[in-house]
Amino acid sequence: MTNHLEDATALLADSPLIDGHNDLPWHLREADAAQTDIAAPVSFTHTDLPRLAQGKVGAQFWSVFVPVTLAGEAAVATTLEQIDFVRSMVRRYPEALELARTAADVERICANGKVASLLGAEGGHSIASSLGVMRMFYELGVRYMTLTHNRNTGWADSATDQPEAGGLSDFGCAVVTEMQRIGMLVDLSHVAPTTMADALDTAGAPVIFSHSSALALCDHPRNVPDEILARLPGNNGVCMVTFVPAFVSQECREWHDGVLEEMERRGMDREDYPGYKAVRDELAAASPPPRATLAQVADHIEHVRDVAGADHIGIGSDFDGTTDLPEGLGDVSCYPALFAELLDRGWSEDDCARLAGGNVLRVMRDAEAFSRAAS
Repeated sequence: MTNHLEDATALLADSPLIDGHNDLPWHLREADAAQTDIAAPVSFTHTDLPRLAQGKVGAQFWSVFVPVTLAGEAAVATTLEQIDFVRSMVRRYPEALELARTAADVERICANGKVASLLGAEGGHSIASSLGVMRMFYELGVRYMTLTHNRNTGWADSATDQPEAGGLSDFGCAVVTEMQRIGMLVDLSHVAPTTMADALDTAGAPVIFSHSSALALCDHPRNVPDEILARLPGNNGVCMVTFVPAFVSQECREWHDGVLEEMERRGMDREDYPGYKAVRDELAAASPPPRATLAQVADHIEHVRDVAGADHIGIGSDFDGTTDLPEGLGDVSCYPALFAELLDRGWSEDDCARLAGGNVLRVMRDAEAFSRAAS
């Protein structure tokens, strides 16, 4: 593994990694630690600038997530605050970060040795059913929007809620169409399979899954069924495999479900994140949870490649958006270890480069070209 770790590090230096999802902005807000200096090692996050450099991260989609417990004007205002936070963070560290809006920006910024910083809105509730709000988010730098988070939006069904629209409503289809007209990537993580299918039926440009794994390997509703993965070549989209243990390991998924069931027994809202952490820590103290592994993450990557093809895979870690992480993938410095595992399994350097970021850059370029033609 030592030689492959060196090979993987060198590969990522030449083909910088583009990660589809990192929740550092909300993590710092929730911890009331917005002024944390990420230029130095940070003890309570998965992410800081030294570890991003160690992990050879070339570009990061920073999530401007807000909880689904916020709606309407509150959701819009809080999303704007998160956009402002990321833009301020980028301005604060000009030697390390730079805002990116296009694939060309990503390539230029990476070539200058900085982390290209992109914005992704996690959940259609953020726009309060307003196409105008969505367009303004795009003007502020948001380059993808996840159609739902953990609950339905009214116009799109979530993977973790009871069906309402049966996939996408007519307005939901209009959202997808308008996103692609302006050049915003349609993100199908978190949505129900019916919504995935309707979005693919509607889409004229590639879609992404910013942080989802394979349902065939872990039966969690947040994961992508094979019949949807098999449609990605026809759309030219990409599934960015995530590291969240409950999406990677069936044992972890079942343990996580036990935490949610205990929350329900206590009359708590499943979307109460501090409450989840408290119950999770209590149960973990009584019975340590199972651990997912780096090898299992690699299994998901290989499964997506086998079903969708090597042109349709990427990485979307969800660092700082999950309490636990797989063994061997504890923070943003660990990407080379994952690519060393893949090289160990016989992956070519070309396929690894496409996984690292080449496929996502292609999707961004295609979305930009589609938008130019549609305008």
